[in-house]
Formats: sequence, C-alpha cells, structure tokens
Amino acid sequence: MTDFEQVKKLRDYANITYEEAKAALEKANGDILEAVIQLEKENKIAKPEAAGYYNSQGEERSNRGNGYSSNQKENSHGPSFRQQVPAFLRWCGRIIHRGNINNFEVYKDQSRIIMFPVTVLVLLLIFAFWIIIPLLIIGLFFGYRYRFSGPDLDKPEVNETIEKVSKATVRAVDSVVNAVENMAKDGNKEKDETDGAYSDY
Repeated sequence: MTDFEQVKKLRDYANITYEEAKAALEKANGDILEAVIQLEKENKIAKPEAAGYYNSQGEERSNRGNGYSSNQKENSHGPSFRQQVPAFLRWCGRIIHRGNINNFEVYKDQSRIIMFPVTVLVLLLIFAFWIIIPLLIIGLFFGYRYRFSGPDLDKPEVNETIEKVSKATVRAVDSVVNAVENMAKDGNKEKDETDGAYSDY
C-alpha cells in the first residue's frame, strides 16, 4: 500500500495527478524509482537528457557509454526542421499582426483619400510591384502624399522621410515643367525673330 508522502513525492517530481501517481506506485509495489521508469516507458513524463531510451520491445538502452544522449545527438547540429517550423509560423503571425495594426494612408490636399493595412501594401508590392510602384511614383507627380499610421510606424522619422521624398519629387516635377516652359518660350521667341527677319525682305 502506498502512503501519501510517496504519492506526493512522485507527483511533484513527475508533474502528474495524484491519481496517476498512486496508480504508478501501486503498479511498482511502492518503489518510486520503478514508478518513474514505468511512467517514462508510457511517455507520461519526459525522459532526462542524460538518461537512456527505450526501444519498441521495452528494453532500456543507454548512451552514457558514448558520453552523450540521443537528444544531444539530435540537437548536435542545432534545432531540427520540425522544431523550427512552429517558431517560424509564430514569427510570421507576429509580423502579420503588426502589419494589420499599422496602416498606409494616401492624402490629397490634406484630406485622406484611402487607408489600408500595411499587410495589404506588402502583398501588393510582392505580387503586383510592376503596377503598384509606378502608381505610387505617378501619384507623387500628381500631388498625392503618403504616410504611415499605427503603433509601430506612426513615428516622425518614418513619415518625415516619406515627406522629404514627396517634396523632392515635387521639386523635380517643377524643374522639368519650368525647363519645358522655358524651352517653349525660347522656341517661340526664335520663331518670331525668324518670321520678323523674313518680313524685312
């Protein structure tokens, strides 16, 4: 018959319920070590890294003679692909969440035209960059302004950089327009002078 102290010790060590601890001790005739071994065989508790492992016939095999355990063998080259997949998926989830709570906004004459999550902008840039990038650039020529909002991207340095690009684009457009107008004026002036020279004859 197992006493409460043994059950409590096994329960604390193996992190199992009182009922499971009592049943394991009864199977092992009150031997705590035997109960732990049995629980390991049944995969109810994790095996220590320095311990051995059991094959399908239930025979214990130890790697102590080799100086390292089977778990260490698996981890000698870093985490396995199976371990990396959940971590990668969690990272993707965090990135998508941040993209959803931050927005990309388009303004025209100080009024907001459209706003959508940054995740949508990234997807559009990935799958339709040949359309989106020219549209964004053309929008700058027509006086549209872009900015980010949200807890991660609504920062002065981010939006100031975008504003500087917008102003530089406007200055470039103004320079091109002025150059074209000056060329047109010079062409008209030369034409008038040529017409005047012919009229003297």
